[in-house]
Amino acid sequence: MSDVNFDRRALLAASGVFALVGFAGLRVPARAAGLAATPSMRGGANNYLPGAPIVARIGGGGFVMSGTVRRAGDGAPLPGQRIQIWAHTTEGSERDERSHGATLTDENGAFRLEMPQIIPALGQAHAHLAYDGGEYDTVFLRPLLPSPKVARLEAHFILQSA
Repeated sequence: MSDVNFDRRALLAASGVFALVGFAGLRVPARAAGLAATPSMRGGANNYLPGAPIVARIGGGGFVMSGTVRRAGDGAPLPGQRIQIWAHTTEGSERDERSHGATLTDENGAFRLEMPQIIPALGQAHAHLAYDGGEYDTVFLRPLLPSPKVARLEAHFILQSA
């Protein structure tokens, strides 16, 4: 067996290229071997309200939060998983109960929830999402919007069994 040396910077750069290709509309196989679990992001749990209700929409809508939920290891889509979403919006603070809602993933592990436009809080326009269903380890995400004028954001979860 020969030794193979990977240049970490080249590997990270290649990973970035693959991520951009994915955003360009090309699909990555749903069952990628060895897929690592998503770690919780710093600040993701801020203003979390356990048990937020499952809703059809948060407030008046206008902003679309979407993404996918997959299982760590084989990347299989996870249907029926609870994703909670909250943010500072044109209709309320991320501390307000009315700014929180949850949705369930569909048969393909995808979720989508409409909410009011996200606006900057503490200088940054950002959302909060949580997988808090219990079957897998809880994960909190806090993705930043590239601009407060953006009207949609995607967030993806890879979950590890609890």
